[in-house]
Amino acid sequence: MPPLMRPTAITLDCPDPEALMEFYRRATALEPHPGSDADFAGLVQEGGLMIGFQRVDDHRPPSWPGQGVPQQIHLDFEVDDLDEAEARLLELGATKPDCQPGGARWRVLADPAGHPFCLTSALPRPTTAP
Repeated sequence: MPPLMRPTAITLDCPDPEALMEFYRRATALEPHPGSDADFAGLVQEGGLMIGFQRVDDHRPPSWPGQGVPQQIHLDFEVDDLDEAEARLLELGATKPDCQPGGARWRVLADPAGHPFCLTSALPRPTTAP
């Protein structure tokens, strides 16, 4: 039986869609969606899910880990080297919250609009015997 629904996009509210798209474009090397504009911007991967960024003029970033302004969504990204990825993302404008519940397994960062996201270590891939 085919799936009832197929995910097509994950959209984040933010005050500046083009700026947030540029942050994630530089971090992921995904391509901008051709229909991006000042109110909605997106990144696409061939045959994959789109990450969208939608203008919300009174956007308030989540106050993670507190719940004063709850987190509505977060993204997880697998990386080969946590330290290297963290350093590069901080250069691109991410911030690192004091609360880091993942220990050595993952890191929590926040994008320039304040959305928390996680970096996880790439797991070793199983190998098969020839």
